[in-house]
Amino acid sequence: MTKKNDPSLDLYIKAILGRKAINVVVLDVANLTSYADIFIICSGRSNRQVNAIADFIKTELKKHKIMPLGVEGTKDGHWVLLDYGHVIIHVFYEPVREFYDLEGLWSDAKRIMTPSLKKATS
Repeated sequence: MTKKNDPSLDLYIKAILGRKAINVVVLDVANLTSYADIFIICSGRSNRQVNAIADFIKTELKKHKIMPLGVEGTKDGHWVLLDYGHVIIHVFYEPVREFYDLEGLWSDAKRIMTPSLKKATS
C-alpha cells in the first residue's frame, strides 16, 4: 500500500518523468475517496507521447515488480488511466486534461511533492 510518505511513491514519479511528461501533479485523495490514496496526473504533448509515457511507466514499474491492475485508454491516447490499486495514474493529452480538469474536481486534495518531482520543477 503506497501512502503519501512512502518513498516508493517516487518510483512512480521517476517513471512518469522518464518520457518527459509535463505538468505532473500528485494528489492525496485518501480522505476523499475509498478506491485510491494517490492520484498522479500528467500530460503529454501528443497522443503518441501519451501512449509512450504510459508504456514507459508500465515497463519501469514492472522492473520493481509493480504491476497495474488495469490500463484503459491506450487506443486513442487522449487519456490513459493506469490503476495500481492505491495509486492511479492519469496520463492526458494536454487539451483533454484541460477539458476534464481533474485538479479542479479534486481541489480539496492535498498536493504532494516527491524528491524527483522537486528536482524536475526546480
